[in-house]
Order: sequence, then C-alpha cells, then structure tokens
Amino acid sequence: MRRLWLISLVLVTAILPARAQDRLNVVASFSILGDLVRNVGGDRVNVTTLVGPDGDAHVYSPTPADARKIADAKLVVVNGLGLEGWLPRLVKSSSSKATIVTATNGIVPLRLDSDADPHAWQSVVNARVYVGNISAALVAAAPADAAVFRANAEGYLAKLDALDHEVREAVARIPQGRRKVISTHRAFGYFAAAYGIAFIAPSGVSTESEASARDIAGIITQIRTAKIPAVFLENISDDRLIRRIAAETGATVGGMLYSDSLTGEKGDAPTYIDMVRHNIKALIEALGH
Repeated sequence: MRRLWLISLVLVTAILPARAQDRLNVVASFSILGDLVRNVGGDRVNVTTLVGPDGDAHVYSPTPADARKIADAKLVVVNGLGLEGWLPRLVKSSSSKATIVTATNGIVPLRLDSDADPHAWQSVVNARVYVGNISAALVAAAPADAAVFRANAEGYLAKLDALDHEVREAVARIPQGRRKVISTHRAFGYFAAAYGIAFIAPSGVSTESEASARDIAGIITQIRTAKIPAVFLENISDDRLIRRIAAETGATVGGMLYSDSLTGEKGDAPTYIDMVRHNIKALIEALGH
C-alpha cells in the first residue's frame, strides 16, 4: 500500500510541472486586460502584466525585463486605440514572434477631436467584446484547451451581463439633474455614453495632455452655472488640480474613481468587476441625493 502511494506521489509530482509548462504564456499590456485574460484563461494560462496596479499605460516607460516577457509570450494582448504608443517599439526590440491581440477589435471608438478615446472598457457592454476577442485568440493559440476557454468566457460574460444591469439600476436612482461630475482626464466617455452620466475633465483622453488656464477657468464657470455637484479624483492622476477646482467652486470631492488601472489585491478595485462596482458606488454616494 505504501509503495502504491509513493508511486502515485511520484507520478503527480512529475505531471504537475509538465502541466505548468503546458500553460500558454500571455502578456497583457496593463492591469485591466490582465484581469480579463485571467478570467477567460483560468489555470490554462500564465498571465504577465506590463503596466501593473495603479500604473498609467498612457505614459509607461518599458524596461528590458518587459522585452524578455514579450519574447517568451505566445500572445500579447493590447487595448489599441492609441493607448500603448510605446508598445510597437518594445515588440520589435524583443524579436518576439508572439501574436498581437487587439482587444478592442469590433468596437467603434469615440473620438475627441482627432484622437480616438482608448478607454472602451469603461462600458461593460464593450468589455464583453474584449472577452470575445480574448477568448477567440486563446482558442486559436491553444486548441486543445478550447472547451475550457469557451466555458470560462461564457461564465464571465454572464457576470458582466449582471454587472451591466446593476450599473443601469444604480444610475436610474440618481436624479436626472445631478448626473454630471468632474473627473481628472477624459477617461469616462464610454461610461457616459452607455449609462447617461456626464463627465467633464480638464485634461484630454491621455494623462499626457495638460489643461490650459482657459480650460480650467471654463470648467470652474461650468461647475458654478450648471451646479455640478461633485468632482472626483483618479488613482493614476495627480489630485492637486481637481482639489483646486473643488476649493474654488465649493463642489464636493466625491472620492476616488478608477479609470485606467486596477489596484493591488488589498485595494478597492483588484478586479475589473470590483472597479466598476466601486465607481458606481462612489457616484451614487456623491450624486444620488
């Protein structure tokens, strides 16, 4: 009996590392994409994220270690729509043969002047498109695990459907005249289009853009004339400008919104679903009375 147990232990020990080696190596450009890939890939993928928790993909500076991660990957999942301007050079320098997967394929982008708004994930309906693109790429890269990827995607899509319904019910409780806020940069255009809350921001769709004195003065005037009730900070942005606007207008600082990045595991938004729930709760608390 003991001999059989030892043989079983040896076999399991031999199989486990092999199974780990069989996992698909996937690099995601930033934390939100990393979470979506993990939900679809489950234990059949090893996911590495380049821009980690509370990081800003707009202004990220890649490292030599990032090039090595991409060189070892089978898939590289990116947002596209101009978010990761630093990525093509990184892929080229890594000499990677990885397939590049653009998660926003099939989404019609919003535009601000000549720039595409890359923050498509802020609409949960768009997040479904991300999941579909990620699932199709994983299936193509590892057909033997196709059934697992499809089942994981189906289960996660059901959670996203429930989340979308949850957000719509929450917004419906906000009085129509109070559905407007100030945020740091224009990261919530897709949320606004999907759910009917107006977001006004002093900076553009990238955190690299800086608000002019005229922009700031215009927003201060708008807050006063339109009686905008709350301003919000963002986890990836310097909060001094928003706090100055709040001080000059008397608007309430409604708390923190998560726009372009998740938090670490102990933060308020360690997953995409947690992020959306945190944001809508913050909006309800600031606007819903």
